[in-house]
Amino acid sequence: MSGFVPGTVQSGNQSFRLAARFALRELRGGLKGFYIFIACIALGVAAIAGVTSVSRALTEGISQEGQAILGGDLSFSLIHRQADAEQLDYLNGLGDTSRVATLRAMTRRADTGDQALVELKVVDGAYPLYGSIDLQSGQSLEDALASKDGMWGAVADLSLLARLNVSVGDTLALGRATVRVTDVIEAEPDKLAGGMELGPRLMISDAAIGETDLVQPGSLVRWRYRVKMNPAPDIEDLSAVVEAAKVDQPDAGWRIRSRANASPGLQRSIDRFAQFLTLVGLTALVVGGVGVANAIRAYLETKREVIASFKCLGSTGGFVFQVYLVQMLLLALIGIGIGLVIGALLPFAAAAALSGVLPVQLAASIYPEELGLGLIYGLLTALAFALWPLGRAHDVPPTALFRDIVTGGSKLPRKRYLSATAVTVLVLAGIAILLSHDQTIAGIYIAASAGAFVLLVVVARLIMFVAKRLPSVRSTELRLAIANIHRPGALTPSVVLSLGLGLSLLVALALIDGNLRRELTATIADKAPSFFFVDIQSHEKDAFEALLNKEAPGSNQQGVPMLRGRIVTLNGIPSDEFKPVQEGSDWVLRGDRGITYESTLPANSKLVEGSWWPEQYAGKPLVSFDAEAATDLGLKIGDTVTVNVLGREITAEIASFRDVEWQSFSINFVMVFSPNTFAGAPHSHLMTLGWDEEVPTEQELALLKTVSNTFPTVTAVRVKDAITQVNELVAQLAWAIRGASSITLIASVLVLAGALAAGHRNRIYDAVILKTLGATRTKLIIAYGLEYAILGLATAIFALVAGGVAAWYVITQIMDGTFVLMPVTAVGAAVVALILTVGFGLIGTWRVLGEKPAPVLRNL
Repeated sequence: MSGFVPGTVQSGNQSFRLAARFALRELRGGLKGFYIFIACIALGVAAIAGVTSVSRALTEGISQEGQAILGGDLSFSLIHRQADAEQLDYLNGLGDTSRVATLRAMTRRADTGDQALVELKVVDGAYPLYGSIDLQSGQSLEDALASKDGMWGAVADLSLLARLNVSVGDTLALGRATVRVTDVIEAEPDKLAGGMELGPRLMISDAAIGETDLVQPGSLVRWRYRVKMNPAPDIEDLSAVVEAAKVDQPDAGWRIRSRANASPGLQRSIDRFAQFLTLVGLTALVVGGVGVANAIRAYLETKREVIASFKCLGSTGGFVFQVYLVQMLLLALIGIGIGLVIGALLPFAAAAALSGVLPVQLAASIYPEELGLGLIYGLLTALAFALWPLGRAHDVPPTALFRDIVTGGSKLPRKRYLSATAVTVLVLAGIAILLSHDQTIAGIYIAASAGAFVLLVVVARLIMFVAKRLPSVRSTELRLAIANIHRPGALTPSVVLSLGLGLSLLVALALIDGNLRRELTATIADKAPSFFFVDIQSHEKDAFEALLNKEAPGSNQQGVPMLRGRIVTLNGIPSDEFKPVQEGSDWVLRGDRGITYESTLPANSKLVEGSWWPEQYAGKPLVSFDAEAATDLGLKIGDTVTVNVLGREITAEIASFRDVEWQSFSINFVMVFSPNTFAGAPHSHLMTLGWDEEVPTEQELALLKTVSNTFPTVTAVRVKDAITQVNELVAQLAWAIRGASSITLIASVLVLAGALAAGHRNRIYDAVILKTLGATRTKLIIAYGLEYAILGLATAIFALVAGGVAAWYVITQIMDGTFVLMPVTAVGAAVVALILTVGFGLIGTWRVLGEKPAPVLRNL
């Protein structure tokens, strides 16, 4: 066997090879003491690799089904109006075309008057160009929508039939026409292309829409023209066609999408959710890093005689460091390997479990890039938390190593190890930020996690400081518990660090979820109107207001002109090339926006900069912009905004900025124009209705029934129904996020178990000495239980404060809401912390108390 020869110098490679040989020989004894180490690394890596792989599988699934989701290779959409003859000729020259119209409408049962808001879809005979629509009976869509016995057919979602209590074969009133439900939709290939839906699907043919009278000048109808190109071009050629269409038809005013971005909204949601879960996985890894450090410290403690022998035989501190660094890396690779296997299998498991839930099929596969990311995160985290305890063993003499168990010495490692630790942490944080979808949010999250970590260290030290200076108490058990909290080698830092981050994250999520629900169900519901009425035609406006005054006396009504427009340029810069000042604020530039005109400042707005135009203003077009959106975009008074409305591009100068109260659910717009801007343009009107006091549900439903029967072409949206739908969505999302975030709590539990296991040896000595001096098992259990309860309660208080601050920041600063601290969440955090600390602590204590004194005393 090679050994150390004093006075000889070995090359770096020879030294490392020798260190590796010693490391491998020491590992022949097995992995005892490192199971928590491996589990912590495996859990975090599995979370990161699995989440990114599932996200990639979803993205690939959308890409593979892009044609079916979009409805074609290309989609050209217009709002309010259809394409003219010249534009149709251009589209027909690109390939086979299909026209689809979507709008919201009210449908009613003629016999009972029950009504429901539906997402109406109007299709032509060529629909769908890609994919297939599956009907329950198996008949073709053409047959299902055909006119029979003088009545057009319609197919609907099953939820609509259940809501109105109708069956296939029954009739429904739609606008001024009556249609017969001929089948139930089981699968709709392009459903994802429509965006958020407030009601179930109802589908009719384009030949039937004319009889409904729902399409009027200014009606909120989106016309989509899908193009199937033969042969189907690749993505680069498709992009060239899109650019050519912009040049060939510069005034068309349509929005063009290709199969490469078939569902951009869904893709953004996937990216953001994947980013959040990746950060959660990274948090789990960081929490697990505490377990890594604990395991290495405990392992080095058991190897102090070996290290002393190395040094007595002439080993350098660097050699000792290399030996145990190699062991740590090998063990980390085992954990990483387990995590990567789990992460690689997750897309396949998710595809099987969610096949009937997700609207798109996952492209399950093994994705090397995503697995490589998990490998990098795992290695960097292991290094970041291992370098410090390994570095401490570099140049500590054998005598100090022997004393360390008693004195609890905390000498800092050499500067090079401190520097290496700092560099590793910075690289880890930099990769997490650079690879994130939203770098600002990622930076805030990582900074908050780092701040919480540092605060937890401070809190642990503060607990020990206070415990050390508390006056002596009479209770022996309590006195022993307090002494255990601040003694050398105490479990306090490990317990507080292990539970603090996980509980803080869960408290923050619970408070955010609770405040969002409270805002939706209480605050917003109190401020919001009861109804929105959409697509009120100008010639019906007076009669409609008269009906509301008759049927709902004493109600509050507000009405404004309503148009849809798309921002084309800002200060002459095309919207797709404009770079906002604030990252992620380009939502204003995506798609069409509701716009209006007013002669006076809207009631729910406050002028913060600039001036409002006179009531009889007749000069150049002016616009008032939402102040927050303008700040995020980097706009100022005097800048110009060009919007495309009804196929015309109109340029207006920004005259003022307004603070808009979006939370009120009242009529609000990002852009309000001067009345002369749209003089003579056809448009509809939007109205809201509400009461100062709560009215019975029956009264609201009666009004809804009267309005639907009297004005069948007006769409009524009951705000309470919309809030309920949003609330259900928030609840589902919150449970999904909490479930995913529980990974961090699992890592915390693993680290807690590891910390208790690492202190097992010290506890055995304590218990044996105390029992020898006359302590009973009951007194020791009470003492240890009190110790763990104090630590758990202190950690819960920190988690409540840190999680509450984080939730307050998200609710008030990011979401512009109001924050309320919820006592149930606080109590829940305390209960979870106490159960985990006291439970795991007493389980470990019971094993300690079972040790017989004689063998331990003989080895003292």
